[in-house]
Amino acid sequence: MPCISVSPSLKPPSKPLWFICVLLGLLTVNSHANVVLTVPQELSLSPNMYTQQVLISWLGGSATTFDLLILRTELNETVFYETVSVTENPVSGRHQWTWTSVEPLECTSLSFQIRSRDGQKTSEWSNTQILQGNDLPSNRNFNMYPQDRIVQVGSSTTFCCIVGERKLYGSMYYNKTLLNSKRLSRRSYAVTVVHQEPSGSSGINVVCYGNSNSDLTGTVVFVGYPPRPSDFECETHDLISAVCQWSAGRDTFLYGKRKTHYLLNNRNCTDDGLLQNQKQCTVGEWNNNWTLVAVNNLGQYSLTYSAEISHRVRPVAPAKLSYVVRAWNATVLWHWKYESYSTLALVCEVELTSEGSKTNYTISGVGVRSVDLVDLNPNEEYVVQVRCGAQQNFWKWGNWSKPLLFKTNTYVPDAPDVWMWMNKDNSGQIVWKPLSKRQSHGQITGYEVRLWISEKVQHKEMVSAKTFALPFNITNPATFPSDNKVTVTVSAMNADGSSQPTEVVIPLRLKDAEPLTVSRAVYSKQGFGLFWQSDPNATSGYVVDWHDASCMHDCPVEWTKVAAENSNTFIESANFQPGVRYNISLYSCSLNAPELLQRWQGYMQELVPSTSVALSTTQQGSDIILTWTEIPLDRRRGFLLGYNVYMSNGSQLTLLANLSDLGNRSYKVKGLSEGSYKFTVKAYTSAGEDTGATASITLEPYTDWLILEILASLGITALFLVLVTFICYKKRKWVKKAFYPDIPEPKLPGDWSRTQGPLDVKPSPHSVVHIIEKPECDSSKEVLVVIPEEDEDEDGHVMGDEPVDTDEPTSLRYYNQVVDERPIRPRFPDSSASSTSSLDSARTDVTYTGIQTSGSLVFRLDPQGSSESHEHQADLSVTCGDVGGGYRPQMQPRASNDVSLASSKPFLEPQASSGGGYKPQCTWHLDSPDEAEESGDLAPSLGSPTSIASTQFLLTDGEENTEERRPLSSAAANWFTNLLSVTT
Repeated sequence: MPCISVSPSLKPPSKPLWFICVLLGLLTVNSHANVVLTVPQELSLSPNMYTQQVLISWLGGSATTFDLLILRTELNETVFYETVSVTENPVSGRHQWTWTSVEPLECTSLSFQIRSRDGQKTSEWSNTQILQGNDLPSNRNFNMYPQDRIVQVGSSTTFCCIVGERKLYGSMYYNKTLLNSKRLSRRSYAVTVVHQEPSGSSGINVVCYGNSNSDLTGTVVFVGYPPRPSDFECETHDLISAVCQWSAGRDTFLYGKRKTHYLLNNRNCTDDGLLQNQKQCTVGEWNNNWTLVAVNNLGQYSLTYSAEISHRVRPVAPAKLSYVVRAWNATVLWHWKYESYSTLALVCEVELTSEGSKTNYTISGVGVRSVDLVDLNPNEEYVVQVRCGAQQNFWKWGNWSKPLLFKTNTYVPDAPDVWMWMNKDNSGQIVWKPLSKRQSHGQITGYEVRLWISEKVQHKEMVSAKTFALPFNITNPATFPSDNKVTVTVSAMNADGSSQPTEVVIPLRLKDAEPLTVSRAVYSKQGFGLFWQSDPNATSGYVVDWHDASCMHDCPVEWTKVAAENSNTFIESANFQPGVRYNISLYSCSLNAPELLQRWQGYMQELVPSTSVALSTTQQGSDIILTWTEIPLDRRRGFLLGYNVYMSNGSQLTLLANLSDLGNRSYKVKGLSEGSYKFTVKAYTSAGEDTGATASITLEPYTDWLILEILASLGITALFLVLVTFICYKKRKWVKKAFYPDIPEPKLPGDWSRTQGPLDVKPSPHSVVHIIEKPECDSSKEVLVVIPEEDEDEDGHVMGDEPVDTDEPTSLRYYNQVVDERPIRPRFPDSSASSTSSLDSARTDVTYTGIQTSGSLVFRLDPQGSSESHEHQADLSVTCGDVGGGYRPQMQPRASNDVSLASSKPFLEPQASSGGGYKPQCTWHLDSPDEAEESGDLAPSLGSPTSIASTQFLLTDGEENTEERRPLSSAAANWFTNLLSVTT
């Protein structure tokens, strides 16, 4: 209680006033201390095991707030402790509050206590109330909670496992996933699964294992959604009852006894929908207002709908369809299920399907029961379906009737599409396209072809149904009148008759006009787009044909016809192939023969050439010329843009030239050195190069120039020889005098009337001649004898037995035989000068050339010079007469006495004929070492004796005789040959 304050300037208050204030404060404190909070009484628990909720109620206490304490009984762990506000129920006087447990209530025992609270003041706790769990020692089995629980997708659920008494806990799995657990009591363990995903039709298994795999328990949890239907509406089929339909919406993932149940205007509705997500319910009477309620374990959902019956009429499908068919039309009939349709205005849709195409017809009327189908094709199958709806207040189309199949009757075929193809020799073929199934109107039995000239049939021919071309040949077209027209008509036939004939005019004469410029057609998408200028003569339109450009005679041709008012078209064909060139031609058509207007060439797709050129190489001096052939048209597979010429260097190609001129199929590689080269030529299109043709060549020296050089050298040499020969011939006397002087005959000065001594002849150094006396020789005749003489120096001194110089030619001295028969003696230095001088005057020296000496030869002579000495040590013999050979004097008759040189192995030569001139010795030997061995130790002579004054070989007897018989003119003519044989 407040006290009155007193200003300090005032006097202090009196004592009674202070006493009154203190007394009032004490009274106030005592009044508050006397308010006592009552303890809640009669605490009771009402558990709901499925919802895991406990309803707590108690009596007593005037407070409005209470403290609630919940413990796990066995482990004395706090589960819940909060202050809650609860009002008293005025009827029962009890307080009630509901608590929801996270764990199932069966998992363990829980202890509940409550007390009153007023601010900071609380009452005593109430008596403990225990909610028993299933983990009691008396329950010895494995158990798991909750059992078969249904929860919503995304929620969290706690599962507990109670192990058996005296058993050990192992682990818990949620859909085969191991979970971490916590202990609730001695035998109870719990796990919590969060954000649960939808389960299947059989739910999700939660399994608890003991310490062994045989100790286990488990439960099943179903995770789904509450129902949420949509698209709820009602309609009538028979104008009396109602059929309500709706969509079940998203899948609830709850099936069987847990599925969604529907109530229509509070009446259970049996689901008779044809589709799983589409639901339908039928009610016998129409009600303008409808309510749909969908319920499952997780919740419920409701929809409403309102409509009048006349606005919701949907007719049923027509039944019992039938038909009446003809060639070009048909009638379809049907029946209705309800008689009430006979007065109902209906609109019906007819769907006609044929050859993959669909056509819709619409008819209307009261109680429509049939429809007439027109513009059908003969001999063709059709499928028809019908559906109807209310013409007034149209709501929806009814269902389609069952399909009805029928086939129209046959009819005469359509006229075939005919064209002609002309070759360059006034021959060709009439071609026509096979009729399609829709055009033939029945099975084609054949074609009739007629040839008309001046409107008169000249020829008629029937061909089979599989023939689409007929060749023709115009013979002597010049004989046809210019006003006559040759036409061909083609008619198709089937069982119902012949088609109208199709006419085509054949040109009698091919025009030799200037060739048309060929343009390139570009392929795009599925064909070629063509454009041209209109032709006023094309009264009957245009024809565009095309064929393979590699075909030259009776080609398979395709064509299309274009109306006269068009100047462009787009040609398509399933036969177009990549890499094939097509010739496309445009013709104008009139009453006369077709006239060619324009041509194109094109490819569906250009490819690289399929073959390479044929490459060859030739050498031209130091250049190489490459030539190649043209690629055939069918192998080009594209428009050739040119050729690339490469030189191969191992695995690399070096580009030498790019030739864009297709007419130039050669290339010269200039200035190459000797060696081997390899060249490659590749043709290319817009798609690229071909594989290429390769040729190798080895560059040899230029043989033409070499031959020319040789011929020039030979020519110059021949000209020089001719010139020398001509000069020598003109100067033959001077040449003869210079190179071939006349050899003078030997002339001996002095008196030859008396008998002279022997000639001093110097023998060959390798020939030992021993002079012997032969009685059979005629001593009265002069013979040639050989006198050995010692080598002398320049002063005439004897050299003795010094070695003989074999390099000097050997000289023999010829002597005329003396009359007296004194023995021949060697010439010694002490001989009389008169004797020597007398003999020297008659001496002639003869030189032997080309003689090879095998060794030194020593002549052993009789010191007395007696001719009676018989010690013969010579190896050669010289004989006279006709039997043996020997030295013969020049121009002398045969001597009567022969002087022979003894030899152990004489060499015999044929007898030489007698004559004048020089006579060779008869014992010359061949130049052979073997002959030397046969003749003993004496080496044969290798030369021929010549005169000192001449180097000409001495002639044999035969040569001498021949020379004597040869005319002078012949000897003069052979001067050049003698010139070549001169020995210098």
